[in-house]
Amino acid sequence: MIVLDRSHLNLLDISAKRNAFGRQLKSFELDVELAGIAGGPFHAVFIRAPWVADYGEDVAVLASVEGHPVAVRQRNIVAIAFHPELAGDARLHRLLVQETPAESRSA
Repeated sequence: MIVLDRSHLNLLDISAKRNAFGRQLKSFELDVELAGIAGGPFHAVFIRAPWVADYGEDVAVLASVEGHPVAVRQRNIVAIAFHPELAGDARLHRLLVQETPAESRSA
């Protein structure tokens, strides 16, 4: 999320706050509702997680924690503040693969 924001690669119309929930000792797990993901809440693992501090009108917020966006999408780019690979839930990965054109996956 941090590297995609305006001050880094400028790929998303967002600014992100690094370690927004705290340093490594403040890591936590939480079930979040993730827009576009069916099947109930998504178990999210937050480790030194950022949040989106502000975002442009073309950015869709997919999930928030305590009112802070932690998953966003703009066009074909999704940025998340948590680690889905640690949750044992492949729904987010499946969604991203399904939405990626086949010719892009074979390149």
